[in-house]
Amino acid sequence: MRIVAAGVSGFIGTRLTTALTDAGHQVTRLTRTGPTGPGESHWDPDAGQPDSAVLEGADAVINLCGAGVGDKRWTHDYKRLLWSSRMNPTRLLAGECARLEIPVLINASAVGYYGAHGPEIVTEVTPPGDTFLARLCVDWEAATAAARQAGVRVVNLRSGLVLGKESGLLPKLTLLTRLMLNGKLGSGEQFWPWVSLTDEIRAVLHLLTAPVDGAVNITGPYPVTNAEFTQELGKALHRPAPWIVPGFALHLVLGEFAGEVLSGQKALPVVLHESGFEFEHRTLSEALAAEMA
Repeated sequence: MRIVAAGVSGFIGTRLTTALTDAGHQVTRLTRTGPTGPGESHWDPDAGQPDSAVLEGADAVINLCGAGVGDKRWTHDYKRLLWSSRMNPTRLLAGECARLEIPVLINASAVGYYGAHGPEIVTEVTPPGDTFLARLCVDWEAATAAARQAGVRVVNLRSGLVLGKESGLLPKLTLLTRLMLNGKLGSGEQFWPWVSLTDEIRAVLHLLTAPVDGAVNITGPYPVTNAEFTQELGKALHRPAPWIVPGFALHLVLGEFAGEVLSGQKALPVVLHESGFEFEHRTLSEALAAEMA
């Protein structure tokens, strides 16, 4: 397949691009900074300037654009960046997919769509929550409307916590655990819907051709609580994790984002399972052993 990919400079996108190329796909990466090598093309989604010549004739578009939700405190300006860094590229690519009749658009989203649900199981049919992150995800998915209305097969990747040793959450928690400074956050009863980086990438490749349309939870089949996650990570590193980080301390450090860390979703990958996908890492212990090797 000839695939155009945006937002793939991060740790997920880099691994995804390599996996796509290894699978025999031709990948063109859209970059804001200008092409630095073969297989790259400059674009400016904020100015609404795609290179139609690059997109024309593509078999699929993959869009992972979006500033990191946990990278900075959620000030008014950073919230605007979280919104614009998702909406502008998504609307632009969805419009181009519709205009150029590109068959498939795979677009990032997150399990934050559901808001806080405690121990209640959430699936792709669960209604959205009413937190900032939930509303952001609702708008993010709605930004693909032009493509869906034109008959493009649109897949919204509601990803959980992606575990990879290169970047993201796992290296930070690993460092704290090695220093014996890790522990459960708040009550520890909130569910953390994890997925290994390996299975995140495998799921995207699977969804390029699987007959799936709409939202897909990209989460491991056995979600765990924060307390269970902390215990498993401690076992994997042969370190205790005895501490408890109180909720008020997290709010002081993280601001509004602490609400997301202290809540969670017991999200199950129902659509992914029904599409025939088989996880390589079905349990958290398997995922940690593989991704930390």
